[in-house]
Amino acid sequence: MAGRLRAPTGRYGGKSAAQRQAERRRRFLDAALQLFGDSPGYRATTVAALSEAAGLSTRQFYEEFRTLEDVLAALHLQVNAWAEEAVRTAAAGARGLPLADRAAVIFRAYAANVTADPRRVRITFVEIVGVSPRLEEQRLARRARWVDLICAEARSAAVRGEAATRDHRLAATAFIGGVNGLLHDYSAGWVDATLDEVVDELVHLLLAVLRPPGPSPEG
Repeated sequence: MAGRLRAPTGRYGGKSAAQRQAERRRRFLDAALQLFGDSPGYRATTVAALSEAAGLSTRQFYEEFRTLEDVLAALHLQVNAWAEEAVRTAAAGARGLPLADRAAVIFRAYAANVTADPRRVRITFVEIVGVSPRLEEQRLARRARWVDLICAEARSAAVRGEAATRDHRLAATAFIGGVNGLLHDYSAGWVDATLDEVVDELVHLLLAVLRPPGPSPEG
């Protein structure tokens, strides 16, 4: 299929073309969350199977997407957007808290959002990996966005005197890698710990990033 088919225009059933398109897209993404995030997984899903799960036709699929990779890309961004919204809401509510408390509130919001649905964990940390150069670029760009968020928190903490004034990007990147690995392993049942214990450990790591040891007296 060279490209998307043109979707019908005009009103039908009391809904505009834009409303119908948004509803179809949501149904395809909901179906993809189930099939990609559970069974059979992205690589074993066909356009026909996804369309059937969404209760729509393959023609309607090609009106919204060109390929299944486009669906995975959109779903990956959506799952990350949900988590980012939870983090920003938590950050706004934790304004004025000491760094340790603020970091705990923010990261618990992230972990609660991502792990509330195991399918989101699989989309974020498993299915997206190694699909294509395009999706690797998207995955790394999305990771960089989380790194930027941590660095912004670190700069704010430094202004308040709660963190060292330095470039935190390398440490933040290492932290995000640790988050990805540990939450994936927890979700897969490979970590003998509760979610609270996993989150507590990651909060300790985050605080080590935001509040590293200062220079020695001799320095």
